Amino acid sequence: MDIHTITEEAITLLCQLIGTPRISRQETEAADLLQTFMTRRCGLDVCRSGNNLWTIAPGYDASRPTLLLNAHIDTVRPTAAWTRNPHEPVREGDRIYGLGSNDDGASLVCLLQVFRLLCQRGGMPCNVIYLASAEEEVSGRDGIESVLPQLPPISVALVGEPTGMQPAIAEKGLMVLDVTCHGRSGHAARDEGDNAIYHALDDIQWFRTHQWPRVSPLLGAVKMSVTIVNAGTQHNVVPERCTFTVDVRSNELYSNAELLEAIRPHVQGDVVARSLRLGSSSIPESHPLVQRAIALGRTPFGSPTLSDQALMPFPSMKMGPGQSSRSHTADEYILEEEIAEAISLYLSLLIP
Repeated sequence: MDIHTITEEAITLLCQLIGTPRISRQETEAADLLQTFMTRRCGLDVCRSGNNLWTIAPGYDASRPTLLLNAHIDTVRPTAAWTRNPHEPVREGDRIYGLGSNDDGASLVCLLQVFRLLCQRGGMPCNVIYLASAEEEVSGRDGIESVLPQLPPISVALVGEPTGMQPAIAEKGLMVLDVTCHGRSGHAARDEGDNAIYHALDDIQWFRTHQWPRVSPLLGAVKMSVTIVNAGTQHNVVPERCTFTVDVRSNELYSNAELLEAIRPHVQGDVVARSLRLGSSSIPESHPLVQRAIALGRTPFGSPTLSDQALMPFPSMKMGPGQSSRSHTADEYILEEEIAEAISLYLSLLIP
């Protein structure tokens, strides 16, 4: 197949996926569609676990390294700001509009086409696995985390996410904290009680101003943002309890456990982490996959956004069509030329 045919087929599949709602944890219909395409159209032997699909290129040899090509099926929920039907694919000029077109449908279909071409070509120096995973947008436990134990050992992964086809070689992690500050209730008209909000304000100020000393050359400093605050029952009662949520984006110089341990002595409230499993990830710039990307004129960078890389216990590089700035936005779109470019660059990256 020539690049034009390959690209048009990828666009057709993308439009079908856009027309199939696939919000996280509701990907069954989209996974069915993709599985049917992979088996009937592509002739691939597809394995499935939940809404995760994977296929291994013929000629697997356990003595060789294994490359994982991964992108996710699911999308976020559309925002109220959409001016068009988010589940109706629309091609206008070079643009393809629709929820999940940019994040992560374009990477999903491009990597599938590349996998098919690699299978047809043969002679790869490594094993290749294509994985379309679920629940990425919510870091769900029934997503990639549940599949990796079922796969052969992975040496390195190429993760398709919108990066403008530039290689992200480091990615910030995520830790969500729930902080509870305690006081004592009392009548607001009298000088009584102990206002939990005031304790929370002191803690919030610390989260707002604290500077972590280890700054990554790729990812910058650890970023902490207070995003939700709740307190009080009525206007004339001093609140005895105030809760707030903190979004912590870690760099590769701190583990989430280390950050949590360091935070607790500095605040008055009780601090509980929802999870420590989404740590920062990175791949050495000296890795052959990164060096190949550099040789193709690509520029390595550090990504502030989280992906399933956080759940991969092996080196991974994030690189895909589209722009991260379009992700999770109203009237999301991908350019047809970005899809064509991605397929060509992926092939150049993987075939020396």
